[in-house]
Amino acid sequence: MLRRDARSSGTWSGCSPWIASIFNFFVVLTSGEALTTADSVSAEAPARLKKVRENIAKAEREAMRAAGSVTLVAVSKTFGADMIRPVLAAGQRVFGENRVQEAQAKWPALKAEFPDIELHLIGPLQSNKARDAVALFDVIETVDRDKIAAELAKEMRKQARSPRLYVQVNIGSESQKAGIDPKEAVAFVARCREQHGLAIEGLMCIPPADENPGPYFALLEKLARQAAVERLSMGMSGDYETAIAFGATSVRVGSAIFGQR
Repeated sequence: MLRRDARSSGTWSGCSPWIASIFNFFVVLTSGEALTTADSVSAEAPARLKKVRENIAKAEREAMRAAGSVTLVAVSKTFGADMIRPVLAAGQRVFGENRVQEAQAKWPALKAEFPDIELHLIGPLQSNKARDAVALFDVIETVDRDKIAAELAKEMRKQARSPRLYVQVNIGSESQKAGIDPKEAVAFVARCREQHGLAIEGLMCIPPADENPGPYFALLEKLARQAAVERLSMGMSGDYETAIAFGATSVRVGSAIFGQR
């Protein structure tokens, strides 16, 4: 049986010296004495953030949009507070999360430390999480059915809190994705306003993967005009510059800032 000798931190009983050296290497590697992936991501994230900001500014100019007219939502899902802090230190204050429960574990403390944080929910919302979502998030981008609209309206009244709201449109009519069908989007926005008393300020979409996103962004912009909403949340790490050309007012960028998950 292989075991480490308690009398010496560098020896292992029951194996040859060269095997012991291999085990010692892995002990060092996993003990934090070597550079970890998290450390690397934290170190690189501010530079990546700077590059994304530069790209957004360039896309604004090329689209003849006003400087600063596009909000960058840094998508921090699956990344812990230690990996978010360097991005906060670089001045980023708008973040997006996919899951209510994950966000509850890290953002209350960060929001207490940085009161000007604006937190967006960009993942599907279940009705049993509406209360927690209203309590934590400043913007909820995934309103997509009447049940959710009713629950949000109820919780907003109870909590006297009014997160800004977007309707998510399943812009490619994909069965595996959340969102209201494009053909129903304008009528649904009207119901949210008239029946549920919700002030819908924008639309959000995720185009089909591996397809030209331009036509889908153009469709969302058309729906926004028809529904009389002013804000468009569209564009992610691979296509945010294209989204800006089609009128995005906010882009949701994760891996281009934090690296691959």
